[in-house]
Amino acid sequence: MKRLFVLFLYVGVIIALLVAVTLYKSLLKPVKVSEEGIEIFIPAGSEFEDVKNILRSENLIVNESAFDLLAKRKNYSDNVKPGRYIISDEMSYNDIMNLLRSGNQTPVVVTFNNIRTLEELSSRLSVHLQADSTEILRFLLTESNYTKDGFKNETIIALFIPDTYEMYWTDTPEDIYVRMLREFNLFWSDKRKKQAGEIGLTPIEVSMLASIVDDEVLKEDEKSKIAGVYLNRLKMKMPLQACPTIKFALNDFTIRRVLNEHLIIESPYNTYKYRGLPPGPVRCATKSGINAVLNAEKHDYLYFVAKYDFSGYHHFSKTLREHNNYANRYQSELDRMRIYN
Repeated sequence: MKRLFVLFLYVGVIIALLVAVTLYKSLLKPVKVSEEGIEIFIPAGSEFEDVKNILRSENLIVNESAFDLLAKRKNYSDNVKPGRYIISDEMSYNDIMNLLRSGNQTPVVVTFNNIRTLEELSSRLSVHLQADSTEILRFLLTESNYTKDGFKNETIIALFIPDTYEMYWTDTPEDIYVRMLREFNLFWSDKRKKQAGEIGLTPIEVSMLASIVDDEVLKEDEKSKIAGVYLNRLKMKMPLQACPTIKFALNDFTIRRVLNEHLIIESPYNTYKYRGLPPGPVRCATKSGINAVLNAEKHDYLYFVAKYDFSGYHHFSKTLREHNNYANRYQSELDRMRIYN
């Protein structure tokens, strides 16, 4: 009996060692994924079982016992951290657990440009982030969230300068705001603020004018010249008469030809009816548009109209008579091409 007991004991020890070795190998053996790695998203409020289901769906759990044991040992089961994580082909269970437990997310790359409205901006941001567009838009429409920083409902879009940024998938609307405010303040250096003051505008007012310039211009090399026209009009207290503000007031950006019937709309954005800048930008002003306003060309032009060869360039005029000649030629060409709206 004693020998039989010893034999069973030895067998038990060997089995235990084999199990331990198997578990150990499972913990340290790299998982099999593509060279690009696997992107996983753990939503806020997820529990350990939710994480396991996410990993199972990507075939990242082969030995569930080993994974459970490791999670318990590293106290991860009760400390799930949401986020976007990249699992590479060199990572073992131990590496994966360390990554998830640390909450060290892989940033997402967020690029936005050609944005006209807060609704469009919210939708673009939500593509890359956990927050949905409604949640982001609600934050941006709540003026009390940013009045302390000098923004209003009409001007908050000036905060968002088109570029490529790294954010975290779990960023809340407030996190997004704080990040973009930091970027805004970095962009608006002392030099740029000084330039704005020299032309009699605040940074936000520069963004207002730049948004109009961006919408008017197809050719980058004309931006500073057109900015100069608008600044001349502001100095002379002439109406800006900027077509982009009419499109914004009508909320119709498909208009190719602004007609007299469009100009009668009652809106503070109607710069044919009201002098000065509109209440806010008519789109996210680009860096090149802002710099064009800050470095506007100095000249005596008060008018411009698109060239009738549709090259994307403009005719510039100092007198209304000269401008009307160019404008009539352009309108005739639109008629000839049957472009009526």
